[in-house]
Amino acid sequence: MTELSKSSASRSIDDELRGLRSSIQIMNVSPVIDCGRFSAKRILGDLVTVSADVVRPGHDLVAASLSWRMRGNDLWNSHEMEYSDDEDRWSAKVQLSQLGFFEFFVGAWNDSYSKKIQDIDRWQAAGEDITSDVAELIKLATIAAVNASPDERSLIESRLFEVENIVDSVSENGVNSLIKKLSERTLVSIIRRNLEKRDYVASRVFSIVVDRSAAIYSAWYEMFHRSQGSLEGKSATFKDCENRLEDIKKMGFDVIYLPPIHPIGYTNRRGPNNTKSESQSDPGSPWAIGSDLGGHDTVNPDLGSMKDFLRLVSKSREMEMDVALDLAFQVSPDHPYVKEHPEWFYHRKDGTIKFAENPPKKYYDIYPLNFESKDWNSLWEELRRVVEFWIEKGIKIFRVDNPHTKPFSFWEWSISKARSEYPDVIFLAEAFTRPNAMKLLAKVGFDQSYTYFTWKNTKYELTQFIKEFFLSDVVEYYRPNLFANTPDILPEYLQTGGRPAFKIRAMLAATLSSSYGIYNGFELCENIPLIKGSEEYLNSEKYQYVVRDWNEAGNIKDYISKINRIRRENPALQCNSSLRLLECDEEQILFYGKWTEDLTNVILMAVNLDPFSAHDGIVTVPVRDLGLHGSYTVRDLITEREFVWHGDKNYVRLDPKIEPAHILLLQK
Repeated sequence: MTELSKSSASRSIDDELRGLRSSIQIMNVSPVIDCGRFSAKRILGDLVTVSADVVRPGHDLVAASLSWRMRGNDLWNSHEMEYSDDEDRWSAKVQLSQLGFFEFFVGAWNDSYSKKIQDIDRWQAAGEDITSDVAELIKLATIAAVNASPDERSLIESRLFEVENIVDSVSENGVNSLIKKLSERTLVSIIRRNLEKRDYVASRVFSIVVDRSAAIYSAWYEMFHRSQGSLEGKSATFKDCENRLEDIKKMGFDVIYLPPIHPIGYTNRRGPNNTKSESQSDPGSPWAIGSDLGGHDTVNPDLGSMKDFLRLVSKSREMEMDVALDLAFQVSPDHPYVKEHPEWFYHRKDGTIKFAENPPKKYYDIYPLNFESKDWNSLWEELRRVVEFWIEKGIKIFRVDNPHTKPFSFWEWSISKARSEYPDVIFLAEAFTRPNAMKLLAKVGFDQSYTYFTWKNTKYELTQFIKEFFLSDVVEYYRPNLFANTPDILPEYLQTGGRPAFKIRAMLAATLSSSYGIYNGFELCENIPLIKGSEEYLNSEKYQYVVRDWNEAGNIKDYISKINRIRRENPALQCNSSLRLLECDEEQILFYGKWTEDLTNVILMAVNLDPFSAHDGIVTVPVRDLGLHGSYTVRDLITEREFVWHGDKNYVRLDPKIEPAHILLLQK
């Protein structure tokens, strides 16, 4: 491995013109998103493969190299790429050992030394005189020795000394011996690296975001902070949230996501079931942020003090759980920003500030921020300050509320700024909007993203969803976090399917994606809607306090605990890259698998999508891909039952009243 100076890799207009004039072209570099406009994504410790097509006219040979560094470093590391003998494709692997932005480019040049070896071999086979060619080969090696490092020079010179007595030999064996010594792979690589790179051309610089593992593998529990206590009509506190940590940890979650923790506005405060508040005791919506008590950098005193909050964060960290905060960039009419910076808002003709709107709805307790106001730059800087304020308090994960209603350029700028300073920070995009907009949010920097999984229920719907988000090039930048429910979304499937429906959706969310989440109350199978046809919860804690019995009869806490334990024990379930859709002849059974690259951990999932009735069918196991022959054993990690299967066609039967799904571990 060598290092290139910063100047040697810089790109100027002359460099670009030289690239256009070069006989060598570098194309189809991978992994690259939108021609390099955005960064691909990987996890710390990943072995990334960079590949490219290197094409040249005529019969000259080329060499290629991969150069890389972490953004901010002056020096570039470099090593040669390998030719795959497949349509001019070259590749190299690098292990990602540091968080942040990994930058790389591909270089290529005419390989005069290898070409000379090839020519000698062919001239000799044709009976031609190769004396001058051998002399040129030795001359090239001698030139390379001058430019090489001391260790590399020593190796070249030792080989030249060995061939010195062979040069004058005209025998075929003598020439063959000489060529063999000067064609050793290590020697060729050293000489090629130290010769002048004739017609050298380089691709543009591309980047990969390197995140910590929680960006791809995590189990989220949405804890509505003010409803974790036991007193009716009274807010729970951060201390009450502390008291629930052990229960949440036992269920196997590693991210605790809190709704906004800030003071709540009084103006137009919402009451129970989103009605107009008629009582001073109504707590209002936590998303109506800000009052005379403070804004986005303060905590609601009903929950406790900042010291109490930081203790919750510390206790969670001790239990190996992250606390994620809701980042909702909107304000109540009472937020300090309204008086201090009225220019940051949308105004009517009469000068009054506009409420948030989503026709036909108006949100009278919320003012949206105008990210394109005349004073947009000071607004952007203030919101960046808010993010960094909480990062400094120990918050390294943010669930961002409605990011699609803010400029994409703001997120690209602010997330890049945050990541440059704090490379372990993670952002989850809560966006239900047009698919291209959701994908663009992922491209501009969001590490994880909500999806429309919550509404995908049939085999066809799930299959199309999997193909789009797990089996396409979207996986290079889009990491789906499959939430089974949210405070805003109680899907009809859960309303009508009872306890089996909750088990089915938990299983699908936790095994299709390596990141998933539930909103508290899911484990209790809460499913009463505000009205028929609505996805709003009746008596939603978004607008009032709720007291629960967290061990209520009929809960599925043990089931969730088991699923999360299985995820922890099986590496195949901790990433999305190996997900495969498999065949089952029954329309109500979804069959799919995940396995590690070395096949040491193979998991097969069969899920009955019908919460009301049992179904059976024949599943098709990809025995050739898995290296299976004859009979083999699979063990259901839910029930611990073992099944001896034969060949690729096997029978399954799933009854939702007993167990709606198999998680099958291939026994080795």
